[in-house]
Amino acid sequence: MKTKPVAAILYDFDKTLSTKDMQEYAFIPGIGMTAEEFWKKCNRLTQEHSMDQILAYMYVMLTEARGKKLLNREEFKNLGETVELFPGVLSWFNRVNAYAEELGLCLEHYIISSGLKEIIEGTPIAKQFKGIYAAEFFYDEQNVPVWPAMAVNYTSKTQFLFRINKGVLDVTDHTGLNKFTPENKRRIPFQNMIYIGDGFTDVPCMKLVKVNGGHSIAVYSDKKQTAIDIMHQGRVDYIAPADYSEAGKLEKTVFAVLDLICAQNVALEMNFKDFHETE
Repeated sequence: MKTKPVAAILYDFDKTLSTKDMQEYAFIPGIGMTAEEFWKKCNRLTQEHSMDQILAYMYVMLTEARGKKLLNREEFKNLGETVELFPGVLSWFNRVNAYAEELGLCLEHYIISSGLKEIIEGTPIAKQFKGIYAAEFFYDEQNVPVWPAMAVNYTSKTQFLFRINKGVLDVTDHTGLNKFTPENKRRIPFQNMIYIGDGFTDVPCMKLVKVNGGHSIAVYSDKKQTAIDIMHQGRVDYIAPADYSEAGKLEKTVFAVLDLICAQNVALEMNFKDFHETE
């Protein structure tokens, strides 16, 4: 039985699928801070201690919540229920999956985010993703966060592209990730990938996908200029409003790219068949 080509859409989360940073919906108000105060404290910590930005915000979340807000794994998931998603996101996956199915593609979805995995897992769309790669905490016996287990910054995001490319989805499997794998043995070729992000922190992933034959899309809500700048710099192929509604520009763009992926896979298959028939 012929197997379908596998394609993947890879998403940032904050300001790509959600309307703002996930901490700003319920967590930051819950500890009595404004978003400006919270991020200012994180940035100051980063600068004063030459600290990774992701580790800084994780540290501030824990320290500022003490005596103000109970934090455990379940509470983080509850915070996910407060996240506001862009228009059309809830029905997006069924629509794009159905279109890919019509084309004969097996489509998978992945998150690669610097936000918290536990909060993303509490959102109504969590079940749509084959993998969620994001920052997360290590928990004690009472499920209380005590230490970072994973920090995903804008450059470390790129390792997950290779994990998806090779089919090495277990983050503890470094042998499989670093082992040489011929291009034709990789589970999802880069040319079958679409990366969707919102800004400069997504540039390493956008560029890596693009230069390897895949497709990158910059979405925007109110600051279109950032997306335009990224496109003019050759880091993405397309830009679109962060509106996932039916028949919107983003849907039309992704559908057109899926058409390209399908056509390319058909052409490669014919060429592969003809090559082996001449041997």
